[in-house]
Amino acid sequence: MTLYNLGSINLDHFYQVPHLPAPGETILAESHSTGLGGKGANISVAAAQAGARVVHIGAVGPDGAWATARLRALGVGTDHIAGVDALTAHAIINVDPAGENAITVFPGANMKQSLKRLESALASAAPGDMLLLQNETNAAPQAAQRAREKGLEVLYAAAPFEPKATAALLPLTDILVLNAVELAQLKAATGLNPDALGPETVIVTEGAQGGRAITTAGEIRFAAFPAETIDTTGAGDTFTGYLAAALHEGQPLEAALRLAAAASALKVTRKGTADAIPSRAETDAFMNAAS
Repeated sequence: MTLYNLGSINLDHFYQVPHLPAPGETILAESHSTGLGGKGANISVAAAQAGARVVHIGAVGPDGAWATARLRALGVGTDHIAGVDALTAHAIINVDPAGENAITVFPGANMKQSLKRLESALASAAPGDMLLLQNETNAAPQAAQRAREKGLEVLYAAAPFEPKATAALLPLTDILVLNAVELAQLKAATGLNPDALGPETVIVTEGAQGGRAITTAGEIRFAAFPAETIDTTGAGDTFTGYLAAALHEGQPLEAALRLAAAASALKVTRKGTADAIPSRAETDAFMNAAS
């Protein structure tokens, strides 16, 4: 069984700053580093680290061969990552001493997804497989429609929130993942509560408060794991990737949520994005130690 992920691939630039800059303010960064990122790449790496077989569908520019190589090194299938005539996407990430961040993304090659390439990637997909989506690429509705036609389950992380993109994907989504801020934005845009959005399962993460899953059978609360926060960047993506992998391997929803919460908590103790996502062994050990 396979997880297919139509997802973004970024070069992340990290700046450690004394505080997040206010409008019109110039500040000096205390350090700078780079690494693999993008919500899509982070989710793929998290799912692969959790033990899933992951096929990433995406695009990089002529400057992006390093990103494909890094994804491959982290266990992600890269045969359907194309080189396109656009710059590889990049993100500017400011991180303050409390681990909070402010992020600006240039989408570049992420918005150059090809329907022909998408069809090729999903050609061997079959019922029992899953498609993962987020809002940092084009062609997500077409991917969801094709996945549904082939009997795949669709998991959609509605981030970064964009009303039109989300409205197009909700009818094609089985599992919706979003944080509390995104849920408020979605409710403002639609006027609907989580149980009326359409997907059978809606999962809302609430940071240090844990979160909840709203299903046709009722609501499940899950707790966050205590952790020393160094960098929250990519924590939500880690949660999503681990959740998808756990559900795909057949774990009950409650157990999958616990594993995803543990991986997300462990991620915030580390600087970086894809390269900082914990392995399954590390996550299991962290979760067991907290029991």
